Amino acid sequence: MLKDSAHIQEFEAQWKNRKAKRAGRERFVPAYTMRDAQGVLEQFKAYSYNEVVEIYDGIKVRFIDAGHLLGSASIELWVTENGVTKKIVFSGDIGNTNKPLIKNPQYIKEADYVVMESTYGDRTHGSRPDYESNLAKLIQKTFDDGGNIVIPSFAVGRTQEILYLIRKIKEKELVKGHGNFKVYVDSPLAIKATQIFSEKTKGYYDDEAMELIEKGINPISFPGLVTTETSDESKMINFDKRPKVIISASGMCEAGRIRHHLKHNLWCKECAIVFVGFQAPGTLGNILLNGAKKVSLFGEEIKVNASIIRFEGTSSHADRDGLIRWIQSFEKKPERVFVVHGQEGVCEAFAKTLENRYGYKTFAPYSGAQFDLLTNSLIKEGIIKRIIKKKTTGGQRQTKALERLRQAGARLLNIIELNKGLSNKELAKFADQVDSLCKKWDRK
Repeated sequence: MLKDSAHIQEFEAQWKNRKAKRAGRERFVPAYTMRDAQGVLEQFKAYSYNEVVEIYDGIKVRFIDAGHLLGSASIELWVTENGVTKKIVFSGDIGNTNKPLIKNPQYIKEADYVVMESTYGDRTHGSRPDYESNLAKLIQKTFDDGGNIVIPSFAVGRTQEILYLIRKIKEKELVKGHGNFKVYVDSPLAIKATQIFSEKTKGYYDDEAMELIEKGINPISFPGLVTTETSDESKMINFDKRPKVIISASGMCEAGRIRHHLKHNLWCKECAIVFVGFQAPGTLGNILLNGAKKVSLFGEEIKVNASIIRFEGTSSHADRDGLIRWIQSFEKKPERVFVVHGQEGVCEAFAKTLENRYGYKTFAPYSGAQFDLLTNSLIKEGIIKRIIKKKTTGGQRQTKALERLRQAGARLLNIIELNKGLSNKELAKFADQVDSLCKKWDRK
């Protein structure tokens, strides 16, 4: 993943520098390069779960399976200073339970202090759907209509889970009349991650997946699976007129090959776009889920005729109940629980839930906060630091921003249509608000 990120930065730097040279601007330098990434990777050392490692005099660590992604870990840290030892547990991303392939989170019994995430600290995932049956029915209907299933998916974790489900669907012959239908994985990073999932399995996969492996069955491979690494191979997918499943990154449709597949499939009423992960506000994925009728891709306006479907409950993150279950696994309440890694407002809300409802002493720190773990006391309050992006003119960033604005406009038109049944008074109020917004931004 680090090398993939470095490759993207180098590619973008080349693109920007061609434009900068013609415009007489300074050369753009990427944050890091492939060489930098390789140098960092050479510094890593691998350790097994549950192995206590002394990394420095007075500092020991142990990695515990967090059940989030393959190899994800919570970290137990023992720090000794002036003869006093404190144990600090960092939750990392706590995984959802009963996910395909990987084990459930491993719970920890004791800690003096806990630093825990709060990604879904304000909501629950609801009851677990029958993903296998639901996906099979969707594939059946879409293929019967002559369309494609397009799945924007995160390269690591989610892609492999989808492959696991499709292997089971094929094995049970849940899709009728379409033979050995093709499933394309069109993402170099996803392909590399899938190879790792196929190789590094012992001690990581759950019992069901390991049982398959012991029988000589690869749980994420099956007849009809096609991986495409080169851009030419990717382009050829859209020349295959047979109904098929296309899994591609990025998961929120903001970059990558998925945007090309959306361009070729969004306008087709017989196709289905299936979202299997979180879509952040403002992303193309989020805009599609909110009912946009048209979007702009590569400077071309694309009408949204395909079915837009969200698979609920597929998150690899624990929800509020899972987070509470994780913290309650400590046999004795920690001296303090630091709540971090959540959207604005969620950290504070989850910290209050733990404190008011369950009796934990909590603290949701802002940037710059200082806390003394020997005395369990706050030294300095942090402050909210908002990131303000610099204004830009022209270039790729402005193109993306303009595309987002166009998509927001398409969403507004869709909302207008959805609200046409309102009373005249409410419609007039809505119109006044839109007029006010237009007046504010009218540059004529």
